[in-house]
Amino acid sequence: MTDTASKIRGIVDGADIVLFMKGVPQAPQCGFSMQVVQILNQIGAPYTAVNVLADGDVREGIKAFSNWPTIPQLYVKGEFIGGCDIAREMFESGELTALFDKEGIAHKQSVKA
Repeated sequence: MTDTASKIRGIVDGADIVLFMKGVPQAPQCGFSMQVVQILNQIGAPYTAVNVLADGDVREGIKAFSNWPTIPQLYVKGEFIGGCDIAREMFESGELTALFDKEGIAHKQSVKA
């Protein structure tokens, strides 16, 4: 495993939800990253965001790590979930919230009135 792959593995394993994105949650640098940030914020689950624009090695390394050519990339409990389209489809169908529930990840939508 390369140093970059080891670094990425450490990031992915270090939080329940990790979003590799262009920019930061407060200022996404692409529309797709912004959509995934909005989804995660709406669900209200805490997540770690990694700005791939700040580190060229991570920007290229994450594509090899996941064997997925585009960014953003969403990981839950160390597993690659997908990019913007997959995250949006899972959110709209309720699958993403169900996955967080199954994995024991607290979020505001899991709070029952």
